[in-house]
This record gives sequence, C-alpha cells and structure tokens, in this order.
Amino acid sequence: MSEPAVCTIAVACLDAGLRARADALAHELGVPCIDGSAESWRLLPDWPFLLLVSDAGLALGQTGGERITPVRADFGDAALMHRLRGSGPRGEDVARALGVPERRGLRVVDATAGWGRDSAVLAALGCEVTMIERHPVVGLLLADALARAVASERTEVREIAARLRLLRGDAREVLATWSGPPPEAILLDPMFPERARSAAVRKEMRFFHDLIGDDADAPALLEAALALALHRVVVKRPRKAPALAGSQPSYAITGRSTRFDVYPLRRYD
Repeated sequence: MSEPAVCTIAVACLDAGLRARADALAHELGVPCIDGSAESWRLLPDWPFLLLVSDAGLALGQTGGERITPVRADFGDAALMHRLRGSGPRGEDVARALGVPERRGLRVVDATAGWGRDSAVLAALGCEVTMIERHPVVGLLLADALARAVASERTEVREIAARLRLLRGDAREVLATWSGPPPEAILLDPMFPERARSAAVRKEMRFFHDLIGDDADAPALLEAALALALHRVVVKRPRKAPALAGSQPSYAITGRSTRFDVYPLRRYD
C-alpha cells in the first residue's frame, strides 16, 4: 500500500459537544481539526476528505462538487443484516472458501479488513474473527463501528461484535509476530488499481482507491499468511483478475463479480 495520505484529510467536528474527541482524533492522525456542520462541511476546499465526528459516530466524507453521501463502517447496517438473515455458511462464497461449512467456530484473521463486511459475515456464522487494518483513518472507522456494535440495543449486532476484535497495524508485521493460537484460516482482500472509473464502482471502493491507494506489497502479505495459517489462506479477487503474483491457488470459488482463490495447507480435522 502506498503511504497513508493523511495530509489529504482533516477531522471535522460537526457537534460542538464532541470537540474534545475530534481534537484527540486529529492529534492521533497528525492532521488539523476544524469546525463544521451537517450543511457546511462539503464546502471546505482545503481537504478532499474529512473524517466527520458527530453523534452518529465517525464517517468519511468527500468534499467538492459531487455530493456523495458519507460512508461509515457499520456492523448493524440494514443491508448487511438483511443479507445475514437470508444466508448460511453454504450461501456465502467467502464462508465456503474459508471452510466454514466444514469447521464451525473457525479462528479467522481478516488481514485487510477494510469496511469489515466480510468479517461481520464470518462472525455472524460463528467464526472468531481478528480484523487487521493498517490505514489509520480506516482503523479509526472500524474501531468506532465496533464500539457502536458492542453497545447496540440489538442482540444480533452485539453477538456479531462479541466475535470480532480489531488490531491496527501492518498485517505483515502482525502475522510475523503473532502470539497465541495461530489462526486456522486467513482472508486477504488486497487493493489493486482500478481499471476504469464508472458509476458501477461502489462509493466505498472509490473512497478506498482515492484515499488509500494500492497494496503493492500484497505478494509479501500472502507469503506471511501462508507461513502462519494452520489450514488455508483465501485471497479475494475481482472475478476476471489474475491470481496474486508469486503463487497459484489450488482452486477458486467464483461469483458474479468476485473470486476467492483458495490456498489449502492441510485438511480440517
């Protein structure tokens, strides 16, 4: 991944009562903290991105003329909950790739957690999931989402949160210095260059590409994952993309737009 572009972002406090929290977040990121409002933050031209601090939690906003709704990590998101109610371990490609139907309660590391959706799906299916995220802004968004999920009034959301934990740092270093029982499976979802801009590209992915950049060190991360995982490593890829350089998967599970390349190491007991 290219170096985190924190110089392109500021923290915007949308609620005066949260200024202390906003100041602390800005200090952690080493960026300015500015005052804003729900109506005016888009008009701040000095930063293309803003980490928005409000009563609803943290969100990532993009300034400028295109009025894109801010995005946030949310383990209680309505669309995610609807998806989870209608799926089981054999209905989710990511679960099948990792072997959830064969071994319930898997210890899984999601080494490139991003917005945390795959982690939430796996936790909902009974896995114990460790999320790793190295980009400082995305790490803050995930930590905020996890805190909100732990405090949720909805039992199903709290149950998901209870099976999630977050580590913030470079996944290669985290995996290389892992302590405790090793994960049975590791999921990788590295960022790669966009081939083209289109309306079909989800706004969350557009934010990621613009703010984070690409994961040029993905082959090294795959190597670290293969050295630690007990049973298998799975790499999430665009459906028609080539396999990650350096190692060919044994097989793949392919969906409409996404492919899961599977690197089995040994059978589940």
